[in-house]
Amino acid sequence: MSQLTQFRLLANYNQWMNQKVHTAAAQLSDAALKQDRGAFFGSILGTLNHLVVADLIWLKRYAGSEACADVLAAVVAQDNPTSLDQCLFDDLAQLTDYRQWLDEQILGLLQHLQDSDLTSVLTYRNSKGVTYHKPFASLLTHLFNHQTHHRGQVSTLLSQAGVDVGATDLLLLIDDI
Repeated sequence: MSQLTQFRLLANYNQWMNQKVHTAAAQLSDAALKQDRGAFFGSILGTLNHLVVADLIWLKRYAGSEACADVLAAVVAQDNPTSLDQCLFDDLAQLTDYRQWLDEQILGLLQHLQDSDLTSVLTYRNSKGVTYHKPFASLLTHLFNHQTHHRGQVSTLLSQAGVDVGATDLLLLIDDI
């Protein structure tokens, strides 16, 4: 499997898991979603917002690459998040709609990229203005790893609240050969 094919699999997994997590979260009351549960970003809703914020930040950075600028134009047009714990959406339904749109942007990016794009170096600035030059493929790996990390936290919080997300294994999306 090529590296690009692997990233496309991760983008599909990302979308699938985000749908599962948001569907599970919708079983809770607004108060339960916003309850501080001691997680990095407090609540289930806070953690789901963080995932959107982080993905938005990274997609905007990826748009700085010549290979990504056109396909991510709609993302670039979005307001810049002001902090990693910013609550972009206080309502789960609105957050879910935006999450779905963002996942479509990620899928579109991965369909647009070529193998040669993965070997490029992305120059970007972090939130403090520090400039970095990192391999594009490694930064894509970071995007999906970050998602998995915080979705795991949300899955645990949902389980503690009595909601089962269901099967979460990437293995379920890997075809037999």
